[in-house]
Amino acid sequence: MTSYDVAIIGLGAMGSAAAYHLAKRGASVIGFDRFTPPHTMGSSHGDTRIIREAYHESPAYVPIVQRAYELWDELAGEAGETLLQQTGGVMLGAPEGETVSGAILSAEQYGLKHEVLDADEIRRRWSQFNPPDHFAAVYEERSGILFPEKCITAHLEGASKRGAEFRYGTQVSGWEKDGDGVTVHTDGGDVRVGQLLITAGAWLPGLVPELSLPIQVARQVLFWFEPAANPGAFDADQCPIYIWEYELGRAFYGFPNLGDGIKIAHHHEGRIVDPDTLDRDEVTDEDEQILRSPLSRLMPDAAGRVTRSEVCMYTNTPDQHYAIGFHPGNSSVLIASPCSGHGFKMSSALGESFAELLLDGKSRHDLLPFALDRLLA
Repeated sequence: MTSYDVAIIGLGAMGSAAAYHLAKRGASVIGFDRFTPPHTMGSSHGDTRIIREAYHESPAYVPIVQRAYELWDELAGEAGETLLQQTGGVMLGAPEGETVSGAILSAEQYGLKHEVLDADEIRRRWSQFNPPDHFAAVYEERSGILFPEKCITAHLEGASKRGAEFRYGTQVSGWEKDGDGVTVHTDGGDVRVGQLLITAGAWLPGLVPELSLPIQVARQVLFWFEPAANPGAFDADQCPIYIWEYELGRAFYGFPNLGDGIKIAHHHEGRIVDPDTLDRDEVTDEDEQILRSPLSRLMPDAAGRVTRSEVCMYTNTPDQHYAIGFHPGNSSVLIASPCSGHGFKMSSALGESFAELLLDGKSRHDLLPFALDRLLA
């Protein structure tokens, strides 16, 4: 039975980044994925992801995303690909809402360059936005777009170039302690490793059933709209990325038109599903209308016909923060990052942190706010 330093289960955003950083540091790595990444079966597809610095969810994320910017730039240079496109970003909503107030909190705590705008100024700068008079916005120029399929490919190719081995189309049925290491059971045979990293996203709960993690998988639908009017206003040089908290606690997000329509989706609110039985092909009129209703009020020029839709998944913790920590019964097994729908942007930096935890026993970042322990009964 061949032995490796580290096995990784799940090679999407987090697993591919961890493989890259582990291999870069000289560890022997084997990675498993039941599909062939980048693929459309999980949470890391759909052409684009937002990256932003004034993080409204919590200031605790800011140092991680700042490091992520550096690492995306380094990876792009190595891969010879454009992985990040800066467009600026605007977070809109009622001033007391989490999106605006939280972004201001993070920006002020870390001295981030930003502007706070009222509704008149929002309309003046961006004719495509139609906020209610009481809305405000936070604008930051560093925000932009990541291209997830290219990012995952760059991480996997960089890891492979450094000796990492990947087994795609391989399903992991379980794992067990094996002396001072771990044996991973797959449909292609058993593999013994020194340490195991589980970054399986929606399939995580089934790989650690003994923990009874309070994690739910939600179906999320992505839509691409043809502009109904004023199409030039949605070009990338005219339109930032945006997050609208259109009612307190309810939000949608979107992107400029990169050539195939304006991608917009709800953040959360998807129904709870099983990743193995989820119908990824059927998108209903109800799915569209739930999004089209606020879109028609706040960005009416964007609300043309739907040209494309896709289904993905959020893997959510109860507080919608990440979950990172060693298995309470096995210090050789690191469980990482059910990201609650906002993790891709940080995957470059979190992959580095996972490598540090496995190889050094500590991370350069304070990961205590995301401790796995908080989810355990």
